[in-house]
Amino acid sequence: MVPELPLQQSVDSPSSYSVDNYAIKQVASFSLKAKVLAKKNYSTDRAAELSPTDLALGWGRMSDETVLEKIKISQSNRFYFWRVKSFVIPRREIERNSANMHLIPANDLVTKAIERVRPGDIISLTGSLVNATSVTDGWRWQSSQTRNDTGAGACELIYVESLNIITP
Repeated sequence: MVPELPLQQSVDSPSSYSVDNYAIKQVASFSLKAKVLAKKNYSTDRAAELSPTDLALGWGRMSDETVLEKIKISQSNRFYFWRVKSFVIPRREIERNSANMHLIPANDLVTKAIERVRPGDIISLTGSLVNATSVTDGWRWQSSQTRNDTGAGACELIYVESLNIITP
């Protein structure tokens, strides 16, 4: 199990990054240790230019195998879905202790680390929650800034500066 909650901190002087044709603006520093519940690679949607991989991650009891074996987890169209026959833990606990995270790798080393990640792994990552804007046509993608939301717009958009597999 991973007992620690994700750590998000406001920043006094937000950083800005440039990734291909996107302006990336930091909204908070972010780090976490979590269990990988699911992994989905994307190559054909607009967002794949910036974030080719989403990870559904869990912490607290959403990283406990005895709980997870009773929850069906999937990913599609940049969303993370879960289904249960009966609740082994409260619905709100599932929602607050798991999330779909869109990953923007900061460099090739991070890209390679993301490629090695598999469901079931315990990982740690550090980086920033960010908002992205296309410099060519103004398309925007914003990060959630809370772990308490659900549905469209609830995913974190993370500029990942480091990612380590702790337990494969």
